[in-house]
Amino acid sequence: MSIKSINLKSVVAALLAVFVLSVPSQAQDRASELLRELSEAPESEAGRLDRELSLIWDRSGSASMDLLLRRGREALEEDDNRRAIEHLSALTDHAPDFAEGWHARATAYYRAGLYGPALEDLRRALALNPSNYNAIFGLGVMLREFGDEERAAAAFDRVLELNPHHENAQTAIEQLRREGIGRTL
Repeated sequence: MSIKSINLKSVVAALLAVFVLSVPSQAQDRASELLRELSEAPESEAGRLDRELSLIWDRSGSASMDLLLRRGREALEEDDNRRAIEHLSALTDHAPDFAEGWHARATAYYRAGLYGPALEDLRRALALNPSNYNAIFGLGVMLREFGDEERAAAAFDRVLELNPHHENAQTAIEQLRREGIGRTL
């Protein structure tokens, strides 16, 4: 191999590395921009912004990991929690830095009645993506089930700070207020 060929391969490899390493940063920048827009958006725009955020958060950077996420969610839709947990466990094993894998598996554990593992997975998901208002909502639901209404209300309030049009959080906070949680006298 000639020196020109080696240098060209090195340059191509370096450019590819720069591109690949910059994509997550660009996605993160776009997610931050969308979150800012969502927090200020009229209701008519909220659905579109939510879908755009989901598309970003659902991308692991690996087609095979994205396939495991898709299969796990399909199993959840079919109420097959065991199969969902299997797919999503494979995902979290192979992509431990992918927040949405932890969030999806937390949902599967929760639906299977395995609250301890569900809470741990939510903790991991939120450590990786503290702005995931759907994971925060899930945490609020679990806190409410445990009887910790004050912290559940705080979680739902945080969801509404990030996404003021999150219907489930709006409903949950209204229910808590009717019960006297979060009301001032």
